[in-house]
Amino acid sequence: MDGKEVLRIVDAIQRDKSIDKEIVFSGIEQAILSAARRHFGDDHELTVDIDRDSGEPTVYCDNEKLAQDILGEILGRVAAQTAKQVMIQKIREAERDTVFDEYMEMQYQSVSGTVSRVEGGAVLINLGKIEGILPRGEQIPGESFRVGDRVRAIVLDVRKAGSRVKVILSRTHPDMVRRLFELEIPEVADRIIDVRSLAREAGYRSKVAVSCIDSSIDCVGACVGMRGARIKNIVDELAGERIDIVRWNDSLQVLVPNSLQPAEVEDVILCPMLGRVIVLVRDDQLPLAIGRKGQNVRLASKLVGWDIEVMTQTELDEQLDKTVEAFSSIPGVSEELAESLVSQGFFSYYDLSVIEPDQLAELGGLTAEQCEQIVEVADRESERVEAEEEAMKQAQQNQPAGTAPAAPVAPAKGLSDVAAASEGDDAPPAEASTETEAAAEPVTESAASEPVEAASDQEESEDTAVVENETEVATDTEAVESSADEPVQVENEAEESTEKQE
Repeated sequence: MDGKEVLRIVDAIQRDKSIDKEIVFSGIEQAILSAARRHFGDDHELTVDIDRDSGEPTVYCDNEKLAQDILGEILGRVAAQTAKQVMIQKIREAERDTVFDEYMEMQYQSVSGTVSRVEGGAVLINLGKIEGILPRGEQIPGESFRVGDRVRAIVLDVRKAGSRVKVILSRTHPDMVRRLFELEIPEVADRIIDVRSLAREAGYRSKVAVSCIDSSIDCVGACVGMRGARIKNIVDELAGERIDIVRWNDSLQVLVPNSLQPAEVEDVILCPMLGRVIVLVRDDQLPLAIGRKGQNVRLASKLVGWDIEVMTQTELDEQLDKTVEAFSSIPGVSEELAESLVSQGFFSYYDLSVIEPDQLAELGGLTAEQCEQIVEVADRESERVEAEEEAMKQAQQNQPAGTAPAAPVAPAKGLSDVAAASEGDDAPPAEASTETEAAAEPVTESAASEPVEAASDQEESEDTAVVENETEVATDTEAVESSADEPVQVENEAEESTEKQE
């Protein structure tokens, strides 16, 4: 074997495949060793060494150096094929490892490529050296791609799959927004403006908190750009996703109102023990602060890293009274301790069940035994309330549409009593009663309207029958009134009945 030829092959592989020379030399040594073992068998101890400067191979059999002519016999036609296969395998493995290491360094970084094909919702993107996979779950909702489209995404994960490397891409990860900010906003790329926190619900809305080391630069205005040009490019790349840019502040008293924009906040109450923030707003600002399906407050919670609970002053006062009354009913909890717990943000049995015993002892001056008993009672009550709420949900789901059976009404009252005694959360009973009234209302209208229409078609000789029908309708309406509370409708029907009798 010619040493110069070996060096030439090593240089070519290193240049074309970007594989380290040492890896190539090691692969050639393994190939020669396989050929020698095929020639001598497994009974001999064989070693192979290639000089890194001259490229000359040396083979030792049982610690004896073989002559070059014997080496030529070893690397015969059949043995050479074996050596070639080993060499190809080693090069492929080395190439795979090189690509794997390259893309592992690019994890959570932005890459772009063209769509090569679409298979069952997943999109294969040509990244140059390799194809990346954009699964359906990592695509922004509503997006569709065609072959040849240019796509930008981030590298989510890199895996070895046999002799190949699988690169998983994502367009829904929060870092996708961060990388777009770095691409479109030079101040972010230069670290003059820092993206301090980011919360995202892909395809719908994102909140980005930014700060600036230079007080003379408006960080929010710089991110928006002249007439919104910079942020518009980012929104277009994200298929119209709404992006809120807020100013970061180390104080939660300032950051929380900023994160809930565009809602106006009246007061912020911190509850450090639970990592919770209570935000007070006016009645007209409550829907705006919560957002559609709770999206605004949910993203704000992720942005600041604290649980945010939005309520009005009236709701807070009612919550405090109900919770103090519920906690005071627990053996060992005095009214003063209940008020202290409520002031720290403990509003339910579940909150009380997860409190640390030493914190409870510090608040109430209790012993460890008393703390354990209080936590056990709160844990049992929390499980009971959760079971009753689950039973109520199941009953509502199993209720046929368009009917108003009396059976679910009783559990609704029981749940209301439990909530009033524990969490002070009267939202589930309100929803249940609203559904009951909504279900009962069509029954009242149908029962009242059909006889009235029938009465208008009767002749004067059948007035007696009409009066009897109207009397039954009035009686049915009164029965519904007791459950649905519709006095105005009953009065109207009573007036219609009187006119018919006249």
